[in-house]
Amino acid sequence: MSTPVITFDALLDRYDTILFDAYGVLVHGSGAMPGAADVLARLNAGRRSYFVVTNDASKLPATAATRFQALGLPIDAGRILTSGMLLAGHFAGSGLCGRRCTVLGPPDSLQYVREAGGEIVPPEAAFDVLVIGDESGFPFLDWADAALSSLFRSIDAGRPVHLVVPNPDLIYPGGGGFGFAAGTIANMFEGALALRYPDRPDLRFARLGKPNTPIFEDAVRRAGTSRIVMIGDQLETDIKGARAAGLDAVWIETGVTTAIPDATPPHLRPTWRMAGLAAAREPAR
Repeated sequence: MSTPVITFDALLDRYDTILFDAYGVLVHGSGAMPGAADVLARLNAGRRSYFVVTNDASKLPATAATRFQALGLPIDAGRILTSGMLLAGHFAGSGLCGRRCTVLGPPDSLQYVREAGGEIVPPEAAFDVLVIGDESGFPFLDWADAALSSLFRSIDAGRPVHLVVPNPDLIYPGGGGFGFAAGTIANMFEGALALRYPDRPDLRFARLGKPNTPIFEDAVRRAGTSRIVMIGDQLETDIKGARAAGLDAVWIETGVTTAIPDATPPHLRPTWRMAGLAAAREPAR
């Protein structure tokens, strides 16, 4: 089944609000994607509604906006929705406010947890909650080893421990290549837990971001319309999540997913496809 091609001009005619994934759509690991600055400038000039919906939990919206702007992308913090912002609702709903939390991630990841109501403790300390905020920005091997050891001690002592990863992504496009994302680190911890506690299938991370629907539901609330389309590069996160939330979705060919196999199930199939933002305008006639 062939997915129809659409241009960005045609999207603006059909939808009131555009949602963008960040990595693979607007940016890669070291710069802006071709055409991204022009598309955003057009949206800003036309006062069109749009949001960046990202699984990145390593940057607060203000930090992310500063980075985007340094790359020539005119995005305000109020237009950025991150998986880290979902921690507040998750902590409140899971009774985690006031609990001792170890966070693997840079300072902004720790701040997300503080704002959610968690008390930050070092990875070698006894903790109630382990949050994997990112895969970089901290001494990874030392902190990961310490957190794993503390986790084992808590489980052996019969103390409950809650595991959460805001960003379920496994990989992301970097400058000229790819890198492992936070979801891969969660998988690594789960592999270690399965080896040591084979009869404990409950020792799994709660995964908050795309493809889960809360981040899309937040976007719909903020936009005040259901005439929304998501532009993303990954079928398993961007496209699956948007379709599960009842939204149309555009697969853009500039990121992780490079093709849509014929056997792709309906819940992973985009509504449209687009080569990239650099070819956003209708061709001249």
